[in-house]
Amino acid sequence: MAEYILSIDQGTTSSRAIIFDRAGKPVATGQKEHEQILPRAGWVEHDPAEIWRNVQEVVGLALTRAHLTRHDIAAVGITNQRETAVVWDRRTGEPVYNAIVWQDTRTQEIVDRLASDGGIDRFKQIVGLPLATYFSGTKIAWILENVEGAREKADAGDLLFGTTDCWVLWNLTGGVRGGVHATDVTNASRTLFMDLQTLKWRDEILEAFGVPPSMMPEIRSSSEIYGKAESSSLLRETPIAGILGDQQAATFGQAAFQAGESKNTYGTGCFLIFNTGEQIVHSANGLLTTVGYKLGDSPAHYALEGSIAVAGSLIQWLRDQLGLISSAPEIEKLAAAVEDNGGVYIVPAFSGLFTPYWRPDARGAIVGLTRFANRNHIARAALEAVAFQTRDVLDAVNADADVALSELKVDGGMVANDALMQFQADVLGVPVVRPVVSETTALGAAYAAGLAVGFWKDLDELSANWQPDRRWEPMMDADERDRQLRLWRKAVTKSMDWVDDDVR
Repeated sequence: MAEYILSIDQGTTSSRAIIFDRAGKPVATGQKEHEQILPRAGWVEHDPAEIWRNVQEVVGLALTRAHLTRHDIAAVGITNQRETAVVWDRRTGEPVYNAIVWQDTRTQEIVDRLASDGGIDRFKQIVGLPLATYFSGTKIAWILENVEGAREKADAGDLLFGTTDCWVLWNLTGGVRGGVHATDVTNASRTLFMDLQTLKWRDEILEAFGVPPSMMPEIRSSSEIYGKAESSSLLRETPIAGILGDQQAATFGQAAFQAGESKNTYGTGCFLIFNTGEQIVHSANGLLTTVGYKLGDSPAHYALEGSIAVAGSLIQWLRDQLGLISSAPEIEKLAAAVEDNGGVYIVPAFSGLFTPYWRPDARGAIVGLTRFANRNHIARAALEAVAFQTRDVLDAVNADADVALSELKVDGGMVANDALMQFQADVLGVPVVRPVVSETTALGAAYAAGLAVGFWKDLDELSANWQPDRRWEPMMDADERDRQLRLWRKAVTKSMDWVDDDVR
């Protein structure tokens, strides 16, 4: 009898395969980073072919390290970087262009063009999202408008679109030999094309973007059998049974199944999701309305989301672009060497500002510099920037929600940083709680797949798996918190109004 679930986590910086047991505990992991392609300022791309090769490799690594075969795996779940767009030829399986990553800002002119008729909220009542470079819809439009031959192929019905979950699923189930072209409701809700009420593509919005409906994948639930791995795969004949966008997967992995429950994930970006149950809630404070999950034929659950573009990628930037550190864990040691940030604030608006500001004209800024400031202060300011951005999002959630959050469940790679988590509790003024299993993104996809094949019985069984690991209580004086927040928000204003006709 198969005693494990394998989860494929196709993320922004790497692809991972993690095998989980019935208690929701990780048994083995395979992970491999892929290249971050940066052709020019504001452009971020990935090679879809490299991603698929890496996915196959990490699946093999995880199985080998666990001493397991496909016969031990009951089902496969997929989770992914949600808004990253892949367009490929259905006949050859070859991408027509690199994947355009969710952080990419090249499509601002397309956003402006669409917003000229109705503003950035032109489709928000239908899709829950403002017009922004963040979402995949404008990326598809850019490829069709700028890649030679793409428009003609799309009009002929020869091109397919998918976020990376869809790309992995299509290849895993056979590719050009009958691969399944489908996505789930959570990923579909991040395109700008899906009606939140009907959970179907809106043809008139596709037409406004110039995207043929033939390119779009079938929208399915988050937990059902989509197909089986093809015969040449190490997972051959194993059902692919769960798909959730990464942030919804992390929420599911945190067992935040009910209205009023929430989590915050600290990864490449930072994302806070607040479950609103079966009710669609439209934010008045800059939050996004999205689908949280849908299990089979059951009704969809919705959520409010605060999206922060740059969190862990700020530490990566300090390492790779500035050479300030040689490895990410060094940041905590540097930050701990000083008592405070020395008056330095970093606003990492590399892709503009997301929630709650939605300012595409913003760019990154380091302010408050004096000759007293050193690399330790900059390291500390980088960590603090993540916590300050989360406070801005939490304020928006509290303004929209009937009941203010009393504690924050956290997950993602950065939650291993104790100094960051303590500062996060300090600037929020509420406790921060980390679970025993911090790999909640992969776990959420595993849960969705396991439910679909009866590996787990119901949500109550999953909730029983969740256990706290550590809790941080706020320790900062309220006056000091207010002072720091005032200076942070002053720093945010300094990043705005940077991009104009001469600066891109």
